[in-house]
Amino acid sequence: MRLPYVPDPPPTSTPQDAAIVQRIRDRRSPRPLQALDLTLLHSPPVADGWNSFLGAIRTRTSLADDVRELAISRVAVCNKAWYEWAHHAPLAVQGGVSEEAMEVGLLSERQWAVLVYADEMTRNVQVKDETFAALKGFFSDQEVVEITATVAAYNCVSRFLVALDVGEKNGTGPDAAH
Repeated sequence: MRLPYVPDPPPTSTPQDAAIVQRIRDRRSPRPLQALDLTLLHSPPVADGWNSFLGAIRTRTSLADDVRELAISRVAVCNKAWYEWAHHAPLAVQGGVSEEAMEVGLLSERQWAVLVYADEMTRNVQVKDETFAALKGFFSDQEVVEITATVAAYNCVSRFLVALDVGEKNGTGPDAAH
């Protein structure tokens, strides 16, 4: 980590900051605060906005678990965000993506459409018309918006994690030996 983590419990100097910490604890419960939280809490207003936005992406969309976690995991791989991968790849498996599929890409057509879309959004920003059409063939307008927001949000997350080496995972992924 390129910065020190905020201590846990995080020190607060105002009731507003204490409320922010409590909102983050409530969303993480029953798990403790994560390294990401203890980094973001250097700026309580940023941590609060992040918690609200990512909480909505993670828990309040209509997306099936496999779709959401596959999209997040693909962003992690593309950006070499191994902290993110370590947290979300197991959730993708728990959500119905087989471990074999996670390793070698044996996905359903629906899952493959999500993976290609996430890959193009992450690597190129612009998405080919045929890639969008393939995604739209499986998902409603609401789901397309939610998939797009998930990929966009986790590109933000991964860039934050990698830039600051949150969780000390940089250089630990599959290509670390190179």
